[in-house]
Amino acid sequence: MPSELSEPEVRSSKQTFDSVSQASEPGSGWGGVVRKLVVVLVILLVVGAAIWKIRRNTAEQKAQNAQLEAQGDRPTPVLTSTVEQKPMPVYLTALGTVTAYNTVTIKTRVDGQLMRVNVNEGQAVKQGQLLMEIDPKPYEAALAQAKGQLVKDQANAKNALAEAQRYTALAKAGVVSQESEQTQISASGQAAGSIEADMAAIDAAKVNLAYTKIASPINGVVGLRQVDPGNIVHATDTTGLLVVTQLQPISVIFTLPEDQLPEVFRLTRGGAKLRVEAYDRSSSTHLATGELLTLDNQIDTTTGTDKVKAVFNNSDGALFPNQFVNVRLVLHDRNDAVVIPAAALQTGTQGSFVYLVKQGATPANLRQTGPDGTPAAADPSGSYVVTQPVKIDVAEGSQLIVGSGLKPGDQIVVDGQERLRNGSSVIPKLTQVAPQGQGRRS
Repeated sequence: MPSELSEPEVRSSKQTFDSVSQASEPGSGWGGVVRKLVVVLVILLVVGAAIWKIRRNTAEQKAQNAQLEAQGDRPTPVLTSTVEQKPMPVYLTALGTVTAYNTVTIKTRVDGQLMRVNVNEGQAVKQGQLLMEIDPKPYEAALAQAKGQLVKDQANAKNALAEAQRYTALAKAGVVSQESEQTQISASGQAAGSIEADMAAIDAAKVNLAYTKIASPINGVVGLRQVDPGNIVHATDTTGLLVVTQLQPISVIFTLPEDQLPEVFRLTRGGAKLRVEAYDRSSSTHLATGELLTLDNQIDTTTGTDKVKAVFNNSDGALFPNQFVNVRLVLHDRNDAVVIPAAALQTGTQGSFVYLVKQGATPANLRQTGPDGTPAAADPSGSYVVTQPVKIDVAEGSQLIVGSGLKPGDQIVVDGQERLRNGSSVIPKLTQVAPQGQGRRS
């Protein structure tokens, strides 16, 4: 067994253990110093990285600003258009449907076999032109029978008249009674009445015979044939034989909101003949020009609109039934209107404006200033733009009628405005902007 330690040895061992324990405690001795140094170094690294990033961003921003300033000094290519002065129509727009001026469903008025069709499908026909023929033989026979009956009754009437005359003479001589005389006179009258009935029957037979030849009641175009030759047709059939539509003239039906009607009524009641123009589905191609015919006598309460009918000559056949068209109802024409493309108009805090192109050097008060506060140099042979406030009177689709702010011949920017400011140098390129789009909403 190990021997017990003496008291001095025990005291020495305890002091050694206490010194080791104190050295191993956190924050004491060399271990605490090392940890504090690590924390300080981490904080210094984070602060240093943040300062470096801030300085780098500042340098990049300065370089970017310098680049933008350099670009701002360069002329910007833009497309321009010239302000025009020309007559412009002021009109209302609507959606319309082309409708045949007259549509006739051809039906038979007598029964019989359809013998022949004398026109082709899609053929243009004139009023009174023969279209179809029904077998006339039964009606020719009926006419001959009526004529024969007339001859028979005429002979009977002649005999009855002679008998009546003889009985009248005998009655005067007192040979026969007055009653016998009146009987013969009555028989003679009945025979005359039979002649009138026979003549009416002949006329009826002639009418039915005429109905076997079907003629066109209007000028128009024949549609698709509904019944082929050889079929038996009846006057009571619900299906027609064919349809004839009148295309010259032709009508267009469209609607107008009720708040636009007073202006139209004021013009029509004053005797004005309002012009109506029809355009295709895209409103870019003019199809025909017509005239306002009439307005419906009541407003549709479900839509708040009124139906309007216009008539077109349609001599070139540009309009066709059930065709969709964009309609422009011209209220009046403005002569010498100042017109600009709608693409040129800009809107800012001060209202509507355009970029007006000027020739020469940019004025000093509009130039960008350098670091020393002096205006940048300008090209005396170049071009620059200024913001020009304008007042728009009427919007006509892709064209605007200007009330004030511009004059004919001014050059304005129509494309590239997003890179411009008041006084920017530009390289203008003149372009011709074609009118498109819908009409004005007045």
